[in-house]
Amino acid sequence: MTWRAPEIDRRHEPYLGDERTMLQGWLDWHRDTLLHKCAGLTAEQLRVASVEPSGLTLLGLVRHLADVERWWFRIRAAGEDLPGLYDADEDPDADLNSIAQADPEEAFATLRAEVEAADRAVADLPLEHTFLRRRRDGGTDEMNLRWVYVHMIEEYARHNGHADLIRERIDGVTGD
Repeated sequence: MTWRAPEIDRRHEPYLGDERTMLQGWLDWHRDTLLHKCAGLTAEQLRVASVEPSGLTLLGLVRHLADVERWWFRIRAAGEDLPGLYDADEDPDADLNSIAQADPEEAFATLRAEVEAADRAVADLPLEHTFLRRRRDGGTDEMNLRWVYVHMIEEYARHNGHADLIRERIDGVTGD
């Protein structure tokens, strides 16, 4: 039997709630949307690139978003001392690019595990919780957890748009 990405029962975005409920709810909806875009596809289909010259794939997006979940929530906001998931000195975008031999089942399990770990890592932190981010130019920025939530919603929303186009190219499926 050929492996296929699992179906998902996508949670609805929230219509009412305090700020944390709204941020978490919209992030969860976008997390589910990415998985929804991949549902039912084979490993080979998940490796289909969007359009030349781009090598962007659904499998690459799953790996990338697992990595940024870890990076922003666990490493940055919660201060956990962890390596990146797909660090490669020769390719800083290995999460997106090194998919030829990547195991889709493992990538989906990793994303789910990182989402759960990210949520646990910041569950008791207030949105006002601050941390420092080192910039590539050597400077630092003070940021808060609220920024991380907003950024991650934006990150998923942007990549879900990419996922829409890739999925349509693969089998014609469209929709939110």
